[in-house]
Amino acid sequence: MDPIDIARLQAYLCKKFAVPALTVRPRPTKDDSAEVYIGEEFIGVIFRDAEDGDVSFDFNMAILEIDLPDRSSS
Repeated sequence: MDPIDIARLQAYLCKKFAVPALTVRPRPTKDDSAEVYIGEEFIGVIFRDAEDGDVSFDFNMAILEIDLPDRSSS
């Protein structure tokens, strides 16, 4: 993913989620995606999809059950 797309995505996500510490970083071995962090914590991957002349970005974030609050506290 090129640096312009990365900067645009970072600005969008920071504004959308109101998280100034969110960063979008290039992946070391892939050029079709970027990694998303809050501070130094990795939270997901954004994939660029250019199909039929249309470009979209898919954000994938796995949430481990162990990271969720206990069921009894909800």
